[in-house]
Amino acid sequence: MTAAATLPAVQTSQPVSDPALERIPLLDLRAQYHAIRDEARAAFDMVAESTAYAQGPVTKTFEDEYAAWCGVKECVSVNTGTSALHLALRCLDITHGDEVITVPMTFIATAWAIYYVGAKPVFIDIDPVRRTMDPAQLERAITPRTKAIIPVHLYGQTADMAPILDIADTYGIPVIEDACQAHGAMYQGRKAGAIGDMAAFSFYPGKNLGALGEGGAMVTNNPKYAERARMLRNHAQPERYFHDEVGYNYRMDSLQAAMLSLKLKHLDRWNLARAFRAVRYKELLEGLPGVTLPTHYPDAQSVHHCYVIESDFRDDLRAALTAANIDSGLHYPVPLHLQRACRLLGYAKGRFPHSEALSRRCLSLPMFAELTDDQMERVASTLHQAVQTVG
Repeated sequence: MTAAATLPAVQTSQPVSDPALERIPLLDLRAQYHAIRDEARAAFDMVAESTAYAQGPVTKTFEDEYAAWCGVKECVSVNTGTSALHLALRCLDITHGDEVITVPMTFIATAWAIYYVGAKPVFIDIDPVRRTMDPAQLERAITPRTKAIIPVHLYGQTADMAPILDIADTYGIPVIEDACQAHGAMYQGRKAGAIGDMAAFSFYPGKNLGALGEGGAMVTNNPKYAERARMLRNHAQPERYFHDEVGYNYRMDSLQAAMLSLKLKHLDRWNLARAFRAVRYKELLEGLPGVTLPTHYPDAQSVHHCYVIESDFRDDLRAALTAANIDSGLHYPVPLHLQRACRLLGYAKGRFPHSEALSRRCLSLPMFAELTDDQMERVASTLHQAVQTVG
C-alpha cells in the first residue's frame, strides 16, 4: 500500500470542470479553514464576547497548551516570530559589540533580531545535505565576543543539535533555536524548541501552526528568561505605568491565541499528513535526473514546512510548473550575506558556497495537509516532462 492510500479525504473549495487546469497552490489555507470553520467561528465569538482583545486570558491558555505540547516549562506569546527572537536575545543582555553566530540560509528575520539588539551577525555555512548549520564550522567562528548561537531549523528539518550543543557547552555560550519553521519537528526524541536554552516560533499564516494574522512565541525551560520576556513584550512594565527599561509592544492579540489553541488540537494530524505527502513525493520523484530530494535522517523527524527539491535547472522547472498552473516557491533565492542590508558585514560572494548553491537550486513544491494524490501526481508529471526537455 502506498502512502497516498492512507491519506484522509480532503475538503475542496469550488468544483472545476477540468481538474487538469485547476490551479495547485503552494499552500491552501482556504481548505484548512473550511475543515475547522465552525470551530473557528465559535472561537471568534468567544473572544468578541469577552472584549479582552489584547493579551487576554485566552493568550495564557494558549501559552500553557503550547508549552506542554513542546515539552517545555514556559511559553511567552508575542506578535511575531521576529519579536520572539529579539526578546530571546534581550533576555541574554546581548548588545553593541557582541556577536551572534547563525547561518546565511534563512529568512532575514534571523538577522534582524541580531541587528535589533545592536550585535553583529556572524555567519557560518550550512551542511549541503541537511541544509542546516554545519557543526564542523562552528568552533572556528567563536570569539570572545560570541554571546549566542542561533541554529535554524530550516524547512521543518531540525539542525544537527547534539554537536552544536556540545561546542556551546564547552564555551559557555547559550543556544537559541530558530524554530519558526519547525512546529513539532523532532531531534533525538525531543521536540524543536525543547533542545536549546530558548527557542522562537513564528505563527505566520503559512506556518504549520499558523494564526489568522501575525503571531509568535518564545519558549524556554528557564523561568527567569520567561519572566523577563513577558515584561519586555508589554512595554517593560513590572507593574502598570512603571517602566524600568526600554520595552516593546509585542503582545499577542486574543483572537490569534484562540485560533492557535484551536489549530493546535489538529496540528499532530496535519503534520502527519504532511509526512505522508513527503513520502509520496519521494515515490513520484525519486531517480528524476538532475533533481535532488530532501534527505531523511534517522535521528530527526521533519514536519515538512516546505518540500524543497534542488536542481541546476531550477528556473526551467519552475517555469514549467507555472505554465501548468502549479504554484511553487523559492526559499530562499538570496542568502543573507549577499543581501544589500547585510553588505556592511563584508562577506563576499563565494564565502558560503553551500548556502549559495542551495539558493540557486532550491524549488519549493506545493505542500500542505490537504494536498491530494491527484495534485501530487500532476506536479510530478509536470516535473518529469520538464526534465526530459531541459535535462
